[in-house]
Amino acid sequence: MNDDSAYELTLDDISDLRAYENERDQFRSYIIGEKRKRRIHVGPFQSLVFENRDTIRFQIQEMARAEKIITDEGIETELRMYNPLISRPGKLSATLFLELTSDEQLREWLPKLVGIERSYMLQVGDVGKGPDEIMCQVDSDHDEALTREDVTASVHYVWWSVSQAQALRLRDESARLICVHPDYKEQIELSETTRISLTDDLVNR
Repeated sequence: MNDDSAYELTLDDISDLRAYENERDQFRSYIIGEKRKRRIHVGPFQSLVFENRDTIRFQIQEMARAEKIITDEGIETELRMYNPLISRPGKLSATLFLELTSDEQLREWLPKLVGIERSYMLQVGDVGKGPDEIMCQVDSDHDEALTREDVTASVHYVWWSVSQAQALRLRDESARLICVHPDYKEQIELSETTRISLTDDLVNR
């Protein structure tokens, strides 16, 4: 069994605001490159960013910067909220965005897409070899705040349980991200660059 604490961020990983200002431009450029490999666009207005320690550290640093969080207690609150979203062996995590840009789109699609956070399948392996089909799960700490019966949120945090054998298939074979929601049936094949980047999170070292 994996020790999850080995993959989580601690106070020592988070720079104070003054130190972060000195590294921010370089770190931000690095994260932009990482997200380019790890952001997947599915259909006309949904995308997923597969998270890792670096993307989540960036999220926490930017949150602390914007909200002027300077106490250990404040940073620990952010760590408790975001550490579960870090991908690690056995767990592939992503932030799901509904990129709706107008009031008209929001009124039409947020009620229509209730349940979208449980509608993404990761299909791993070449089709001719019998691919593994893994349905996403919802991060429990965020589920209650984001899920409603009559309208969905524009952001969700989802994850897939991925075995080591499936992680190796993800590296070596094709893979697809498939939305099975009845009102948004879309899919996309993952590029080799994306598959390798995700496998780096999933394979035990």
